[in-house]
Amino acid sequence: MINWILQQLHSLPSVWVYLLVAFLVFGEAALFIGFVIPGETAVIVGGVIASQGRVNIVGLSVAVVLAAIIGDSVGYAIGKRYGSQILELKILRKRRAALDRALEGLRKRGPVYVIAGRFTAFLRAVMPGLAGISKMHYRRFLIANAIGGLLWGAGFTMIGFLAGHALHRIEKAASWVGIVLLVLFASFVTFHHIRSKRREAREETEWEVTHPD
Repeated sequence: MINWILQQLHSLPSVWVYLLVAFLVFGEAALFIGFVIPGETAVIVGGVIASQGRVNIVGLSVAVVLAAIIGDSVGYAIGKRYGSQILELKILRKRRAALDRALEGLRKRGPVYVIAGRFTAFLRAVMPGLAGISKMHYRRFLIANAIGGLLWGAGFTMIGFLAGHALHRIEKAASWVGIVLLVLFASFVTFHHIRSKRREAREETEWEVTHPD
């Protein structure tokens, strides 16, 4: 997926790189596209492109942070306005156990949970809406959202930027090293994805047993 997004962004003028990355980050929670393309993937790819000098790293970071904060605010408003109807979306009905845990986390830890959720793909997509559903005061949400958006947005943009420089040096030193690292990284991501899916399936089964209605 990263390679595909990288290819698409490379074919665009620089201004469209800013706009597309910002849109994907904005839409992750506001439009629920995070279930298809995680926002951090677009941010990391944007950082890689910035390392090549095609876009400015500071400008990209600002665009990402603002898009994250605004997108989550829209997601919060949707959750507050439509409430339980959001939970009935087909894409969410299969993850009721995870949603229940997230709502419980919001009730217990509030803003801290909002910040922490920014660094998990599933929670990043649903947390703003759940915060609205839970009736968290918007000012508390906005502060936590801004802190999380700043840390996540600037952090992952810089990760992509530094990774771009590192990969460029690796490719110059020895192409096989880059291949080995790529294989190891892909193996880790695949293992983590399969383990997460199995855990989610087990938790959903347990939830259905305890909630027969």
